[in-house]
Amino acid sequence: MIMNELQGAVEAILFAAGEPLEIERICQALECEKEPVEEALKGIDEALKSINSGIRLVKMDDMYQLCTRQEYADKVRAVLEIKKNTPLSAAAFEVLAVIAYNQPVTKSFVEQVRGVDCSGVIGTLIAKGLIEERGRLELPGRPLIYGTTPEFLKCFCVTSLDDLPDLPEHEDLPKSEEINGQLEINLDDGEIIENKMLTGEPVKVAEE
Repeated sequence: MIMNELQGAVEAILFAAGEPLEIERICQALECEKEPVEEALKGIDEALKSINSGIRLVKMDDMYQLCTRQEYADKVRAVLEIKKNTPLSAAAFEVLAVIAYNQPVTKSFVEQVRGVDCSGVIGTLIAKGLIEERGRLELPGRPLIYGTTPEFLKCFCVTSLDDLPDLPEHEDLPKSEEINGQLEINLDDGEIIENKMLTGEPVKVAEE
């Protein structure tokens, strides 16, 4: 398969999927090696930029997705009559930060950091697709552990968790104590909101 055909096939697959796809799945579908698929993805990205397309290629870890550009969000929403999502509460931002910087974590760990029950907030974050269950911890009761999703990366406009801003160091605080951090999140309605994030020491997760 020549590059133009491969690029077209990859673009068609991403468009039809409508969700992030791992590059390995694309390679498997096309019966192709990873390197030419990566070249095709690069070509798609450059082609969309060159024509100022309303579609852009988004990379999230090793997954790719075709999305509309943020500047056209209001126009797309007007056509599809999409209602604005309810903004996350301050508590939700805090819980999300604890999970993002310490994942995978249990609900009890999050509650230990915040000092309050977080069941409802965790349920809200799962419903919004920002966090997901990642299995169970090998402890009595086998509690569930949670981590962030590709949707989280897309909302924060980062390609991987390594791109999250570093937490500030506090020489006067032991590492076991809570640390404050600042982070900007890009919500679906295009607004940039700055919120205070809390995090604590990561937990050790035993393999299942």
